[in-house]
Amino acid sequence: MRRIAIAAAVCCIAGSSARAQVRVNPTGVSVNTMNATTVFLTFGGVGSLVPSDAFWCGELLSAAPDVGQRCDPATIFGQLPERNDLSRVSGAGALTDIMSIPASVARRAYQAAARGETSTFFYVRRFRNVAGGPDQYVAVTCRLTGGGARVPFALTDVRVAFEPPVTVQHVRPGETPPPLSAVITYNGTGRLLGRWEVVMPGEEPPTDNDLLTEATLPLEERTAQRRYLPVDRFNVFLPPSGRAVLPGPDPRRLPTAADGTYLVLLRIEASDDRESDSDLGAVGAGSGILHNGAVAGFPMPVLRYEVGDGESVAALRAPGRGLALVSPGDSASIAADSSVVVRWSGEPGAALYRIEFVADEDGSALHQAAVRREVGFYEVPSFVRERAQGRLVRWRVVALSASGSVLRRSSWSVFRFNPL
Repeated sequence: MRRIAIAAAVCCIAGSSARAQVRVNPTGVSVNTMNATTVFLTFGGVGSLVPSDAFWCGELLSAAPDVGQRCDPATIFGQLPERNDLSRVSGAGALTDIMSIPASVARRAYQAAARGETSTFFYVRRFRNVAGGPDQYVAVTCRLTGGGARVPFALTDVRVAFEPPVTVQHVRPGETPPPLSAVITYNGTGRLLGRWEVVMPGEEPPTDNDLLTEATLPLEERTAQRRYLPVDRFNVFLPPSGRAVLPGPDPRRLPTAADGTYLVLLRIEASDDRESDSDLGAVGAGSGILHNGAVAGFPMPVLRYEVGDGESVAALRAPGRGLALVSPGDSASIAADSSVVVRWSGEPGAALYRIEFVADEDGSALHQAAVRREVGFYEVPSFVRERAQGRLVRWRVVALSASGSVLRRSSWSVFRFNPL
């Protein structure tokens, strides 16, 4: 009888432990072998555990005395950067996580497979037990494939620009802005649903949370994003080719009546994609299937245009006619270990040039500098990289007269610091 009682107690403890185990859905996904992949994950049974670091690796080891399996330190391919950690509490005891696999991790996994190792690798998220009990490790299996139809439908890069490209477009009151479009790089295949919106002068600008695609957010947050003036909708099918150009709204629908700064927003809605679905019931995070097609691990870019009686766009863009930005090129990526030197062409009559650097997402100032008229370049200080914190950097040059008045402003351009 005593043995039976002990066995029953052991079974009870084991059953309680199983019920307390953090679960994830999906448990396995196909990923792009040579490029970035983004996947929406739902963790259930988290309770009071706190999400901690996450790693990609080729092999797993027992996490004892903790719960689950952790990465073998000898096979680690990379760690999820803190700036890319978009995990959020969702409902009671659940957590959503955006697994953004860098291309560098996929390449290391491919190289390991080419050496004869398995063609799968793992994403392991650790959950800390702040009450003093064992931590828990939860693994997702990643299978190397192409970037085609069996990979979750996810956006890996989006660039929005006027035609021809200008970061900030100047328009006179009542005039029609030029056409615009979005160049989208993606994995998988599916329907791209969404709308174009415009933030009017004086309105509260969108936050990074407002600029995330709907599929990147937990279900309860998807209707909480701030809405602005809708100007057009789109519903297009993206084949598994990996790149598409999305036409912008009819330029005649873009408002230009009042002077000020307008923001054009690309709002992407969640779509039905089987490879991206999360089964909430499977992890005890609710019931039904959560559609996560068109997930993205970054906010959508913002396109600005200025309405007023300032310099014409043609004068700002005309080559060989006064002030113009020369390098780096618009949307350039700067290597992590490289210095940045910005260059521009001179403006007749200028006595001084003011170089302005701001964060592209919110327009917050990063740095300003002044140089003499005979100097046509400026080396960007290293602290600008630190202040940018992974965001795009927007810059321009302002030509000043001897009295300090503005002679001409260049158009804006952007560049990106690659992660260290």
